[in-house]
Amino acid sequence: MAAVYDASLSCPEASVHCGPVTDRPQQTRVIRSDAHLAHTGLIELSGGLEIPCYEMPERAIEIERALAADGGFAFEEPDAFGPDPILAVHHAALLEVVERAWTDGLAAGDLDGTRPLIPDTFKLAAYVGEMELAGQPASAHRRLGGMCFDTATPIVAGTAEAARRAVDVALTAAARVVDGAPMAYGLCRPPGHHAARGMLGGYCFFNNAAIVAEWLRREGGFARVAILDVDYHHGNGTQQIFWERGDVLYVSLHGDPARAYPYFSGYAGERGSGAGAGMTLNLPLPARTGLDGYAAALRIGLDAIAAFGADAPLVLSLGFDTFERDPIGDLALTTADYGAIGSMVADLGTPAVALQEGGYAVDAIGANAQAFLQGLRGD
Repeated sequence: MAAVYDASLSCPEASVHCGPVTDRPQQTRVIRSDAHLAHTGLIELSGGLEIPCYEMPERAIEIERALAADGGFAFEEPDAFGPDPILAVHHAALLEVVERAWTDGLAAGDLDGTRPLIPDTFKLAAYVGEMELAGQPASAHRRLGGMCFDTATPIVAGTAEAARRAVDVALTAAARVVDGAPMAYGLCRPPGHHAARGMLGGYCFFNNAAIVAEWLRREGGFARVAILDVDYHHGNGTQQIFWERGDVLYVSLHGDPARAYPYFSGYAGERGSGAGAGMTLNLPLPARTGLDGYAAALRIGLDAIAAFGADAPLVLSLGFDTFERDPIGDLALTTADYGAIGSMVADLGTPAVALQEGGYAVDAIGANAQAFLQGLRGD
């Protein structure tokens, strides 16, 4: 088992807010890593303007601060799982681009090391058309636009390591639950649910939840896995990865894509195909949905999960961009609501692996995470 992490080592104002965390059996495991701190200085393009990324290190720092002050959580560093679980879900070419884009750009002289890398050319289906293309650039940074679907997923010097360690965080949380913990929380940063088999985007590089689900199938020996996604944005990557799979159920509550990013997926009529027909359940929500409307939709999702009869721990893509003051969401959940939602999920009676996705109201994300996890563990 990994050593217990002392949150006072990295939390700002540790003597006031965090303090040392002791390993007590009743504490909920929180798996976290400092690697995400180097995935910083990020920018994105929105409406033609360059703005700081909403996905920033302070999100994870504030969650750690709140959970450490709670006293009911024990922090651990992740174990190392290597590339194989990533390659079980993602194309090797995607892993290579994430690993090499920054260093290849520096070596080519196309980057000066002070600005994030964002692709400027995208290989869309309309670009390819009926052509049979004969090659591609050797340098990974010039291939980035063939695997990225937006201008909001910059790469910096620390991105590849942060993305790899986020996968380790997720898998370590899953391993703790497989070993008998009733729940564990993976404080993943960067998040993952927008990353598809051969595509990154939406702040996501590797799909942490999908990697855990596949690991539970391959390494955990489980036959059926359910993923519940409660992030505000539809998890297009998770849906794509398991679209034709009958052994993984994907249930997502999210802002209606008619108005909400990523726009092109997440509609109620998307249900999977082939062996996966009926294994996708999208529950798009109207703007300003509060607890009553959210709970009604969640009940539909939870009933579907119960009927599916998964034998594996529940994989939970946990986002707090459903919060009433989130800068890039438009739902109306409050901090107290997250406790109620966590309790509803707990009523499934299933061990749970909760993995952090979005949530961009930095001043509230710690309290929101604390409320949800308290509800999930039955406080």
